[in-house]
Amino acid sequence: MSRYLDAYQRTTRKVAPESASRLDPLFARMEAGELLPPRGQQAVDLGFSAHTFNDRQVQPPLFDYYQWVTTQYLATSPRELSAKLIGMAVTSANVFQSTLPQPVTLNPWQIAGLKPAQLMNRQAVVIENNGIFIWLVHRHPTWPLINQSGNDFNGAYVQVMRLLEQWGVRLTYLGDLDSAGIQIAAQLWRVLPQTTEAELLALQSPERVLRWLTFYGKADATRTQAVAVVPQRLQQEAQSIHTLARFVEQEQLISEYEQLIPQWLKA
Repeated sequence: MSRYLDAYQRTTRKVAPESASRLDPLFARMEAGELLPPRGQQAVDLGFSAHTFNDRQVQPPLFDYYQWVTTQYLATSPRELSAKLIGMAVTSANVFQSTLPQPVTLNPWQIAGLKPAQLMNRQAVVIENNGIFIWLVHRHPTWPLINQSGNDFNGAYVQVMRLLEQWGVRLTYLGDLDSAGIQIAAQLWRVLPQTTEAELLALQSPERVLRWLTFYGKADATRTQAVAVVPQRLQQEAQSIHTLARFVEQEQLISEYEQLIPQWLKA
């Protein structure tokens, strides 16, 4: 039994040893002071769902164990990249020029002064998940990326996205492959009237989604419910998710993204 689990079980709380033991390498990295990815990525890298360490409802005993070790047992707080980027602003990396380090967060009062000459790139990848955005920025600091922040279609975000579209910036999207993720993609498509569905889904194409669901998909009826969306390509993806009753989280696709994104940026 690991010393983490042994110490935890002396508190009289219980967790399945076979699941808890999978966290030993992660806790060892924390104790070594290694900079870790956001918690969603930590969980998926260990074979769990992305929300396991952030949402107690997913696996309560494992969540409690993770929280106890990281807050009560370890001598220092873990070094991890934060995914807390949601608010009345839009965060992007290598899209707008700035004397500040990237990524840059713009608030509603800054957006009115933006000019096309301030663009750093004429194409950018929109990333639904906060943690995936910041992890990719960390791993690939020159890529032009925009943080979607899930359902956070705040006014500043919508305004910036429409400005980029008007200025001729090519935009494509990557998000969770579940019913909610498809609905977010559909909402983004409505925000961008000049962007074709083929361009928006150049990386997350229906054919690629089907392959990802086949190779990486996890079963969960609550995340694979039937939804009706437009455009047609997104409806195809929604149908694949529902028919196979499988979903894929962005954290599972990092290695795929790291091959596809640079190819798209060179196109």
